[in-house]
Amino acid sequence: MNITVTINGTRHTHQVEPRLLLIHYLREVLGLTGPHIGCETSLCGACTVAVDGKAVKSCTMFAVQCDGREVLTIEGLASNGNLDPIQLAFWEEHGLQCGFCTPGMIMTTKQLLERNPSPSETEIRHGLDGNLCRCTGYQHIVNAVKAAAAKMGA
Repeated sequence: MNITVTINGTRHTHQVEPRLLLIHYLREVLGLTGPHIGCETSLCGACTVAVDGKAVKSCTMFAVQCDGREVLTIEGLASNGNLDPIQLAFWEEHGLQCGFCTPGMIMTTKQLLERNPSPSETEIRHGLDGNLCRCTGYQHIVNAVKAAAAKMGA
């Protein structure tokens, strides 16, 4: 099946198998390795990307479902060599350890802050509920989201 998808602002057209998952299209066809393959069952959130502005676990969506749509991956957040405020906050607040979950956490945080620019700690924890980190106790991640909210509100 032929699909045309705009990914990180660039239009791509490819012939793909109808059963190809979006995560595999991004990683294997386009070489975008920011979204990670973790569980392939939608439990961990490491593969989270934005499809038409909505955070989606790309292991749960077929690439053909993105035909004519816009996809934003972690690679598309930085602009002109400058980190997005969310990426910067995760770096400054040590919101990562091994980094495996980080792209999904950041992409989920983007949607969380778009919906609620000033979330409480409880709202942050609830908003990140579908993303798992096996390294941290989550406090640094929560701190990073708070810092990102402050940066974006400034």
